[in-house]
Amino acid sequence: MSRVEDFLTPDDEQEIVQAILKAEKKTSGEIRVHIESHTRLDHFERAKEVFHLLKMDNTKDENGVLIYVAVNDRKFAIYGDRGIDKVVPDNFWDRSKDTIQAHFKKGDYKEGIIDGVLMAGKELETYFPWRHGDTNELSNEISKS
Repeated sequence: MSRVEDFLTPDDEQEIVQAILKAEKKTSGEIRVHIESHTRLDHFERAKEVFHLLKMDNTKDENGVLIYVAVNDRKFAIYGDRGIDKVVPDNFWDRSKDTIQAHFKKGDYKEGIIDGVLMAGKELETYFPWRHGDTNELSNEISKS
C-alpha cells in the first residue's frame, strides 16, 4: 500500500467530503481535495496542473478551489481559479493555509484538511455567496494519483 492510501482512512475521507458539502452550502464556490505521493514540480505549479486535469476551470463563475497535498513531500498548496483571483486580496488564502499548516505540523492531517476546507468555504462566502438555484458543478470526492 502506498503512502497516499495510508494517509487517510476511508472514514477520514468521508469526514472531509462532509466538510466540503458543509462549506459549499454557503458559497457558490467549488472546493476539491487532491492527494498524491510526490511531485517533481513546484507544489503550487503541480496544484495548478491538477486543477486543470480535474477540469476545475470549467465552473460558471471560475470559483473553484483545490487543496493539493503531496504526502511524501510533506507539502500542500491551495489554488483558486481566475474568478476568485480577480476579486480577492493577495493574502486571501493565508488564513486557510495557516490553519492547514498548524494541523499538519502536529500530524493532524484529517483535521487540517477539514478545517482548511471549512475556512476556504467561509472565506469564499464573502465574495461568492450561495444563491438560490446554485448547483454543485464538481465532484466532492477526494481525488488521488
